[in-house]
Amino acid sequence: MDAFAPIPPAWTKSAVHAFEFCCPSCGASSRDATEVWLNRRAPVYTEDHRRKWQEFYHCECGCVWWGWSSDRPKPDEPWSGA
Repeated sequence: MDAFAPIPPAWTKSAVHAFEFCCPSCGASSRDATEVWLNRRAPVYTEDHRRKWQEFYHCECGCVWWGWSSDRPKPDEPWSGA
């Protein structure tokens, strides 16, 4: 699966919005996802004119979730999930 494919994979249709950037079902990090797809074709612009997009994750527990790219923790920040 290409995370940057222009067409969303079928598994993204059941995605739920995760308000914390982790699996809403089991708390796993996005780094633990078995599949990832980034919706780069439809960016949203913030008040300060920065782009953000939806990132879809298929968790190892089976849950499919998405979060805004702007909510993803920076690589050097500790992850506070489960």
